[in-house]
Amino acid sequence: MSTTSINSGAALTGVKSPKRILLSVVAALSGGKISEAVGAFSDQFTFTDNALGLAFSDKTRLTEFFQKSREFFPDTKLVVTSTFESGDRVIAEWKLTATEVVPYLGLRTTSFRRPFSLPGVSVVEIKHARIVNWSDYYDLPTSRRMGLGAFFEEWIEL
Repeated sequence: MSTTSINSGAALTGVKSPKRILLSVVAALSGGKISEAVGAFSDQFTFTDNALGLAFSDKTRLTEFFQKSREFFPDTKLVVTSTFESGDRVIAEWKLTATEVVPYLGLRTTSFRRPFSLPGVSVVEIKHARIVNWSDYYDLPTSRRMGLGAFFEEWIEL
């Protein structure tokens, strides 16, 4: 098993292997380059967050989802701990760390930051050097992302 930090950031252009494409997208997202990450997706794609029960097939919605994720958890760090590549598919095991803002004593004006981490897996399919299917799997209760999912409830496409 190899550990790959997403902050190394290879350019998305000229990358052909599914593993390199996945790592480049993760690096772009980590660097706040959301439009660059979304640009790696095919015009016909599906992005599924299985824990939140959300699926997107529109680049505008996917962009908003990534932007809102960054807004809710701006200090998110994602480390890809291992990958398995076969043909046009890659599976990446990762660990996410971040902090959530928690109201103190139920008051909105007073809060503190609570760190959390969770393991997860992404399964990605590539066709013609573009992502056609990306599925994330992780444990929702430990993710602290339920508020993020609630923001997109009207967008559920599953």
